[in-house]
Amino acid sequence: MGGEAGASGTEGPMLRNFSRDDVHAALDYASLIEALREAFRQGGEAMPVRQAYEVGLPGAPAHLLTMPAWQRGKTLGVKLVTVFPQNAMRGLGAVSSLYVLFDGETGVPRAMIDGEALTNRRTAAASALASTYLSRPDSSTLLMVGTGHLAHHLPQAHAAVRPIDKVLVWGRNGERADALVKKLIAKGLEATAVGDLNGAVAQADIISCATTSTEALVKGRLLRPGTHVDLVGAFTPQMRECDDDTVRRANVFVDTRAGALKEAGDILQPIAAGTITADAIRGDLHDLASSAVVGRSDDSEITLFKSVGAAIEDLTAASLLVPA
Repeated sequence: MGGEAGASGTEGPMLRNFSRDDVHAALDYASLIEALREAFRQGGEAMPVRQAYEVGLPGAPAHLLTMPAWQRGKTLGVKLVTVFPQNAMRGLGAVSSLYVLFDGETGVPRAMIDGEALTNRRTAAASALASTYLSRPDSSTLLMVGTGHLAHHLPQAHAAVRPIDKVLVWGRNGERADALVKKLIAKGLEATAVGDLNGAVAQADIISCATTSTEALVKGRLLRPGTHVDLVGAFTPQMRECDDDTVRRANVFVDTRAGALKEAGDILQPIAAGTITADAIRGDLHDLASSAVVGRSDDSEITLFKSVGAAIEDLTAASLLVPA
């Protein structure tokens, strides 16, 4: 592809391809977290809210999502995501994605990257970035709620910035929870599956949730002072992972205000109920990284970070993977 002659008759630059394994091997969390910190500190024009298009058939809805981002004159990229729920009947995953990175000066394609791996890596790193501002520095016990693909990455990312020495894993499917525990142990983390979610919530310093739940899983009345709640699932207004009491008790931060106020059920549903107003959002990652707002102010504060994903995260991870 990239080796074919262009319109000018000259040999074009080689289009590089990065597999899932390539992405995970190249993007260590420490480097990616710091790259995201700098990207959010700069802020700017590079984060339009994602667009969704209905592309399904009658009785078989499906969606195409586009997530573009750019640094003018330097680099630009777009993530293409398809959501085909009917794929389960074909033995296929419902979500597929591909990231395409372009040169920002010429517009020439530079790389095609496995979208799921890039998303998992940058999402976990963004949560860890937020944790550097919002969790207690001595946080050592993390509760992982959910057992999907992201649940493998989130504890590792948090452990890159906090002294995590115990990971509690809760999921509705006990076999999947046990399988996740084995993966985390293989990564050097002390992990244990738990059956009592409420009891685990009361033990955790950091609670990280990555589910598609439409009912609250984390109950605010159970949170200890000083807990940090990290919500990365529930990416539509109809989904939620915590109850209104959690949001009411916590100081709330988001990845981007525009994204959270469009898509985050954990924010939108309490607003609709009158529990909070949009002004309850104290800041986003740009505010935190640029020191426009202060994150955690004391060890007893309960903090909450809600992310729905931002295209600048994909662009930053892709640019780190494929340097100019």
